[in-house]
Amino acid sequence: MPTPFEAVSGITNACQILPHLVTGGQPNAAQLRALKEAGGDVVLDLRDPMETRLVDEPSLVAQLGMQYVNVPVRAGALDDSTLERILTVFRTAGERAVFCHCGSGNRVGGPIIAHLILDHGMDEQDAVDQAMRVGLRSAEIMEWGLEYARRHQPPTES
Repeated sequence: MPTPFEAVSGITNACQILPHLVTGGQPNAAQLRALKEAGGDVVLDLRDPMETRLVDEPSLVAQLGMQYVNVPVRAGALDDSTLERILTVFRTAGERAVFCHCGSGNRVGGPIIAHLILDHGMDEQDAVDQAMRVGLRSAEIMEWGLEYARRHQPPTES
């Protein structure tokens, strides 16, 4: 049986960033079906509902028995509430396989930075490098993730 990453490997910027977290661009219906067959459990869509899609993703994901979560990430509206909703999905998934995507992987980058720093103890540069690997190209989205992580890190003892 293929892994969730193998199931979506044909998607733009597909990347397995953590054991239970796969990221990428927009999947098609066949890729979503393959994701389910490979053990995918949660599809976290960062696209605005008004964006053009290849398939009725919410309906197909539900039909396949996976959880569909939509948290739109839009330039100019990058706030803590949006990032916290995304991090909550990552944090509450446990061992369930999450596929987090947008159109290209770019919008996935900011939340990945915050998640890697805050929840996995990664340093900023390594987290940014991983976000670039998943498709991050926007300085605004990079700063969104970094600033959130800086403000929410527990204080270190001197």
